[in-house]
Amino acid sequence: MEPLLHGIVLAFGLILPLGVQNVFIFNQGATYRKLSHAFPAVMTAAICDTALIYLAVTGVSAIVFSFEWLKTSLFLVGFVFLSYMGWVMWKTNPETSSNQHASQLTAQRQVTFAASVSLLNPHAIMDTIGVIGTSSLVYAGEEKWVFTAAVIGVSWIWFISLAIVGRKVGQFDTSGRLLKRINQLSALIIWMMALYILSQL
Repeated sequence: MEPLLHGIVLAFGLILPLGVQNVFIFNQGATYRKLSHAFPAVMTAAICDTALIYLAVTGVSAIVFSFEWLKTSLFLVGFVFLSYMGWVMWKTNPETSSNQHASQLTAQRQVTFAASVSLLNPHAIMDTIGVIGTSSLVYAGEEKWVFTAAVIGVSWIWFISLAIVGRKVGQFDTSGRLLKRINQLSALIIWMMALYILSQL
């Protein structure tokens, strides 16, 4: 029971702060009239998190990031991509009944962006390695996998819930004005994270 509760509490503690991943998933849920249209982003983010958590628990990621040049490269790529993504989010128009040709992301671009904000976000990766990976060291055998499953389970539930909440917010805004402001706020948060990553260099 202890590794299960530990995994749940730790996962919520890491995932609740307003990060790029959360902003993007919420935004996709709010942008589309049908929740299913945001599933590519939700599933990709959850799968990427699952992979990162597994690599952190098994120690693979800690070995990889012991190479300083690799960390620097990731920070540079992360900065460039987040800057570009902020620009795309700023331009994106929400789908409304009066706006059928909104500039939304295709399923392929959703997958690409969701994977990128998950895998090219150094801050999130370091959290996964430093916090989840380190916390898992107190467990062994079956307990370690219970802990890992709890963290992964929270991640999946959170992303699905975030998209649902975004969709509910979108349903209240038939004009699209509020969602446009949400898109622009999302872009500002993403640009702030990009600048933070640059400062780490």
